[in-house]
Amino acid sequence: MDSWQRKLRMGMVGGGEGAFIGAVHRLVAPMDGQIEMVAGCFSRDFDNTKRTGAALYLDPKRCYATYQEMAAAEAALPVGERIDFVSIVTPNNLHFDIAKTFLDAGLHVVCDKPMTFNLDEAKDLAQLVEQSGLVFGLTHNYTGHPMVRHARHLFQSGQMGTVRKVIIEYLQDFLMVPHEKLGQKQAAWRVDPTQSGAGGTLGDVGTHCVNLLEYVTGDPITELCADKSTFLPDRVLDEDVNALLRFKGGGKGVLSISQIATGEENGLILRVYGSEGAIRWAQENPNYLDLYKYGEPRQTLARGQGYISEPAADCSRIPSGHPEGYLEAFATIYCGIAEAIRCHLDGEPMKTEAYNFPTVYDGVRGMQFIHGAVTSAADGASWVEM
Repeated sequence: MDSWQRKLRMGMVGGGEGAFIGAVHRLVAPMDGQIEMVAGCFSRDFDNTKRTGAALYLDPKRCYATYQEMAAAEAALPVGERIDFVSIVTPNNLHFDIAKTFLDAGLHVVCDKPMTFNLDEAKDLAQLVEQSGLVFGLTHNYTGHPMVRHARHLFQSGQMGTVRKVIIEYLQDFLMVPHEKLGQKQAAWRVDPTQSGAGGTLGDVGTHCVNLLEYVTGDPITELCADKSTFLPDRVLDEDVNALLRFKGGGKGVLSISQIATGEENGLILRVYGSEGAIRWAQENPNYLDLYKYGEPRQTLARGQGYISEPAADCSRIPSGHPEGYLEAFATIYCGIAEAIRCHLDGEPMKTEAYNFPTVYDGVRGMQFIHGAVTSAADGASWVEM
């Protein structure tokens, strides 16, 4: 079967009325013309699911009351009709069970971050994915930015030398006020440890930081020590975290994340200093990458220019000066996942190490970070292995 002769069929669990990230997934997945939404269980409230399905012009018969029903019904459909994969966009506590249900049904899985509720679930899910042989993609979308991929190329090719120092920050003011008490669903589940897990800001933005810096440098964190804080009354989970990092290659790092940083919007900034050069990339100005060489003028590289590396050029859609951003980077992750699913459908599955999108193993790394930071902070910011 040549899967390249048709669009891939996507289902979704979560993302009903009032959700944020589910709507983003529905915007970006079809951006490059490869994917169409055909089924979903968008909420535990079946009326919500039906309304969401109607708004998306879905067949009412493929809007399901439970994800268990959806997995069984879709898997029972002929190959030419069933969904090819499901995207999971629920609170964290549901990720593992939903992913397992669809993997067991023989369906590929895309999951929003953090991958699971806790580290044990993450390890179990990695085993399930390995045993199934199916494609599992994790939507750490910042690795889809062309200039992030160019930064990775600079380190992979040796142009930056060995990593000496990493500074990464991700600052927001999203939780400055108790939105959870004002009916804001997105805040409510994120500050609830029964839905979010052991990490609040650690899971929501900290896992992005770890994924981004390890992707660019290719140098994994081996140890960390962390201090975490909660400022608003009645909250349990961390709102602000600062950590020191040690890397396998001998470099050191600083991580600072916050969701109570007054006036900050989505301030994700990565700086990496190598023995031969350094880079700076800022998510709010993603089309540019600052490049530093000792004794030379600072350069600002622009997306879409002829000097950009092949990995960056491959995921650049429009000419330079026409801004690309969050949605395009997210769509690039879906393009990579779609290619892997097509190869699997056509009987030539890709090896996981050939994937150009975050995998289940990146999800495990994120959960190791949360576990390590929480453990360290509880022990007075002691050094712990990651």
